Amino acid sequence: MAAMATTLTSLSSGPKSPFLDHKSSFHGTPMPSRFGPVNSSSQKSNISMSLTPPYDLQSFKFQPIKESYVSREMTRRYMMDMITYADTDVIIVGAGSAGLSCAYEISKNPNIHVAIIEQSVSPGGGAWLGGQLFSAMVVRKPAHRFLDELGIQYDEQEDYVVIKHAALFTSTIMSKLLARPNVKLFNAVAAEDLIVRGNRVAGVVTNWALVSMNHDTQSCMDPNVMEAKVVVSSCGHDGPFGATGVKRLKSIGMIDSVPGMKALDMNAAEDAIVRLTREIVPGMIVTGMEVAEIDGSPRMGPTFGAMMVSGQKAAHLALKALGRPNAIEGTLSEADGVQPEFVLAAAETEETVDA
Repeated sequence: MAAMATTLTSLSSGPKSPFLDHKSSFHGTPMPSRFGPVNSSSQKSNISMSLTPPYDLQSFKFQPIKESYVSREMTRRYMMDMITYADTDVIIVGAGSAGLSCAYEISKNPNIHVAIIEQSVSPGGGAWLGGQLFSAMVVRKPAHRFLDELGIQYDEQEDYVVIKHAALFTSTIMSKLLARPNVKLFNAVAAEDLIVRGNRVAGVVTNWALVSMNHDTQSCMDPNVMEAKVVVSSCGHDGPFGATGVKRLKSIGMIDSVPGMKALDMNAAEDAIVRLTREIVPGMIVTGMEVAEIDGSPRMGPTFGAMMVSGQKAAHLALKALGRPNAIEGTLSEADGVQPEFVLAAAETEETVDA
């Protein structure tokens, strides 16, 4: 128990850095602009190789270890994570581009603990590739500011930018996000149901993804639970594990319908996804393509800017629900330098659904 208490204390007493640092693209801090397309053939690599490796490759030998040490290290750390995040601040269900962007934005506050639930072994959703299994990722402006914040290179066009491989976005945001001490990714874990108390979503019901996929082939395999002050549903469009958050809300009578997304219209779709990102019922925020499923807005196809900005908006809606400074209510300090293009998604206009 002493070790448990030490771990819990160390997590809750992390570095007290300012909430949203000056590098946040959501708050409009100017980023270095790219005045022309990036020409990959003209780029020179800065990678240098040491002439002498730090060890002898001809007679390399690892330090000895007992197999039980490996088992204990994995088990102890995972169990401590489960204990720590059994009751947390924010749970994000779905680690696609919207879910990862949401987690990245909200976890800038080191005092907010974020658990990410992802049914796949490999998080990232559809953001490892562009359309039709092609490599490039297209991001419409001004969402390219988020790429500037992450330090991702792109080929700049007049109204959009192109990342040479979508995996650059996904791997970069994951490496930055998962290094934060207040974030835990539980991959290969499915959210089977919601915890609901008094018409408010209060957490999720979890199980190993492989167990969830085999309930019809085995006897009863009961789940586990995770409580949270706010749940963000980022389950994507309809599919085997898609739109599960809003479909469950409908089945228990908390919302009336899930009409499904309409046919593709990129220009209408991306604006609608960001505009309609909101707290759909008390305690649960919907972001990303799951928004299109509940509102019947068009699908966007292989363009990803709305996923990023919708995730950022969801993060600030969660901050609002937690009573923290946020861009929705305009309670961030003036030093954060909010600019119109990144307030637009959260602005209260006649076309914006109340959050």
